[in-house]
Amino acid sequence: MGNPMTSTSRDWLSSKRSNLLAWWIPLAAIPAGLFVPVPLRAVDWVIALGWMGAACILNARRCNRTHCRYTGPYYLIMIVPVMALGAGLVTVSIVGWICFGAVVLGGSGLIWWATERAWGMFS
Repeated sequence: MGNPMTSTSRDWLSSKRSNLLAWWIPLAAIPAGLFVPVPLRAVDWVIALGWMGAACILNARRCNRTHCRYTGPYYLIMIVPVMALGAGLVTVSIVGWICFGAVVLGGSGLIWWATERAWGMFS
């Protein structure tokens, strides 16, 4: 296990700027995408989820942040149903998109809470 002080200093979540760029801007793009047509919404969500997934995986490698090891792949996996919705393979109303967005974001919050509660912030 790495030195907690070193891990904290390398953690992108500890920097307001990197935190904003890596997670909060793409996170805001998800509800904002609800106001555009479905094909654009799907592109918006795929980019946001891909960006956050990559940022989590990179952050996990940088500092061993516990939840990032799990939320990174989770965000990337969530791209698959978004693409199915965007391609029209599965059709849902705006309420379906809102519910799916809540599942995606709520799921990542649950992963964050559960993993860091079980194994600590850095592991």
